[in-house]
Amino acid sequence: MKNDSINTEQRDQKVTIGLVQSAVSGDASANMERASEKIREAASRGAQIISLPELYRSRYFPQEEKGEAAHLAESIPGESTKTFSPLAKKLGVVIILPLFEKAPDGRFYNSAVVIDADGK
Repeated sequence: MKNDSINTEQRDQKVTIGLVQSAVSGDASANMERASEKIREAASRGAQIISLPELYRSRYFPQEEKGEAAHLAESIPGESTKTFSPLAKKLGVVIILPLFEKAPDGRFYNSAVVIDADGK
């Protein structure tokens, strides 16, 4: 089936995706800084969409809502979105930001925020 709404130029357009993987420490601020550096590096190599690893701010932990890791949860918007939205806009890239979310209803989620190249 031919789709006339997609021209050849659009069909042949390539997108470069950067997947960030790095060591994670127990220091959330240091992990955010390391993630920022890795995003800048991926963008400098031509990545247009950059994905951070799951729960990039902390070591992976069991999913217990009342567990000792609950203090690592953040709201959306929150510290991560406030840090990475301006960076996405500055670099002109899309950032996929997986995080441990504490929702307004007090429940916890393993979420991912997508920040576009305009920082939104």
